[in-house]
Amino acid sequence: MSAEQGLDRRRMLMAGFGALVAGPALAARPGARKLDPDAGVTAPEDLMKEHGVLNRCLLIYEESLRRLGSGQDVGPEVFAHTAQLVRKFVEEYHEKNEENHIFPVFVRAGKLTDLVETLETQHKAGRTVTAEILRLAQPDTFRARENREKLAAAVQSFIRMYRPHEAREDTVLFPALRTLLTPKQVEALGGRMEEAEHKVLGDEGFERSVDQVTRIEKQLGIYDLKQFTP
Repeated sequence: MSAEQGLDRRRMLMAGFGALVAGPALAARPGARKLDPDAGVTAPEDLMKEHGVLNRCLLIYEESLRRLGSGQDVGPEVFAHTAQLVRKFVEEYHEKNEENHIFPVFVRAGKLTDLVETLETQHKAGRTVTAEILRLAQPDTFRARENREKLAAAVQSFIRMYRPHEAREDTVLFPALRTLLTPKQVEALGGRMEEAEHKVLGDEGFERSVDQVTRIEKQLGIYDLKQFTP
């Protein structure tokens, strides 16, 4: 490599580094193109990302149960707000997308049909349990010890079902989806799911749902991730 070629190469590297450094600043300027966090995300990846919201709801439930069982202060609103988020984000949006757009792919292909049937049955069971949690989390109802015990049992049954439920979807169902659909079909599926998000949750529905779960975590004092480090 000649000295001139080496100089040109160093200039190119420095220009690339400068673009990396300037990128965030440019994006923050008024009128700059806003980065789309969903760009390039496929339908299966989107579903797994949404499972993160469900997982955080389950963590809230678990911490609330721990406090309830040890006699620590925990108000019914924590259960109610979490169940409301589960109903809207998980049941009315995420699960409906699975039922309307994901499960039929496997039924038509005759693949994993037993799993799909079980998953759909569990969706129905989960909605029944969520309705019970919302009923028992009403302030007047929550005051009775018997109802708090029923609430704890309902929440525990919800957690016990959804931990393996979402794990089986993430490790078996969603990966298999890519074997049944072409890349173009996967892209079209993502478009239909995004339309459903806007219809059910409105603009930036995922982001606002994450904000909601964050507020509940902060209320409980479990938002700081460092506290979970052994």
